[in-house]
Amino acid sequence: MKFDLKNLRQKAKAWIKDVVSGHDAGQPDWYLVCLFAILTLFGLAILSSAGVAVGLQRFNDGYWHVKHQIIFGLLPGLLLFVIFSRLNYYRLKSLAVPFLAVSIILLALVFMPGIGAGYGTAKSWINFFGYSLQPSEVVKLTFLIYLVSWLSSRKVQHLKDFNTGFLPFIFVLGIITLLIMLEPDMGTMSIIAATSLVVYFVAGGSWKHLSWLSVAGAFGIWMLIKMAPYRAQRLTIFLHPELEPLGIGYHINQALLAVGSGRLFGLGFGHSRQKFAYLPEVTGDSIFAIVSEEFGFFIATAFIILLVMIVLRVLKNALHCPDQFGRLLSIGIISWFIIQSFLNIGAIVAIVPLTGVPLPFISYGGTSLMMCLAAAGILVNISKQVENN
Repeated sequence: MKFDLKNLRQKAKAWIKDVVSGHDAGQPDWYLVCLFAILTLFGLAILSSAGVAVGLQRFNDGYWHVKHQIIFGLLPGLLLFVIFSRLNYYRLKSLAVPFLAVSIILLALVFMPGIGAGYGTAKSWINFFGYSLQPSEVVKLTFLIYLVSWLSSRKVQHLKDFNTGFLPFIFVLGIITLLIMLEPDMGTMSIIAATSLVVYFVAGGSWKHLSWLSVAGAFGIWMLIKMAPYRAQRLTIFLHPELEPLGIGYHINQALLAVGSGRLFGLGFGHSRQKFAYLPEVTGDSIFAIVSEEFGFFIATAFIILLVMIVLRVLKNALHCPDQFGRLLSIGIISWFIIQSFLNIGAIVAIVPLTGVPLPFISYGGTSLMMCLAAAGILVNISKQVENN
């Protein structure tokens, strides 16, 4: 087969033109843009406070975490936000298969000696020339784009059929979740699986098949708990948080103490006590406890209301989106944000077991913030199409 270099060059020029000049005359949803901007800036502000003690202890720099968040998360994230907010989101459909390949390759690289890196019991990072990347955070978006592209290209009757709908869906989802569980990262696996189930159902998946999958999933989680004692301990301490407050119950008890200490109005910005080596993971999984402690019940509630406002705005745009791909992609992205936020905040206030997932846009993690901003850019781009139609 002859390689058409001229045609490839023309396609590349058209793609670059889309990115640089925009693909339509529609205006983005500036209300949604402002909400994401407030959320991101609030995250940097609380991180600058939460990371002071641990930054001084580990790196002799109280602002080490927020500096790294800006350099490795915010700046590349803003670049991706601009690109995805200007590039016609429908063009992502043609990249679905490459995105699936990228997802599998990235997840496989964490097991490669010299590239994969671990933290604690998990091996979830890869290192390139001193730069650390968490593949599972990238896969949350790349796999979602592939899945939405596949679902939107099939008729409802095909999705409801076991052989043409459910079986291919569960096969590709199984590959991704298996690779993530081998790290192991049960929290991220739960987010990707739950998000996938949401878009599968909204696209027209069968209730019966989802029921089967729910039963199988519950059995799988039970098996994972039986295989790893620390997961059983997390479940036990969730049911009885008063047990071993200086042992396995230390994390949740300190988190609840931080939340309760904030009362209605908080101790004041920068005045958290728990961040001084009392509460584990203050810049990551436990950062909502610092929000509650420093700002109190009212601001913590306002933060949750901000998340709800984003959800409602995105769902409104999805409802008026002119095509199935855009609707499912909007619902998938916002479901990811909802599920992950619920698991993080719910763990801190003891309504779900501790899962070790970051709070989107808020917790420390360059890859997480970068991919959240990229996903936000896609949502803003979809809002342009909504206005135009």
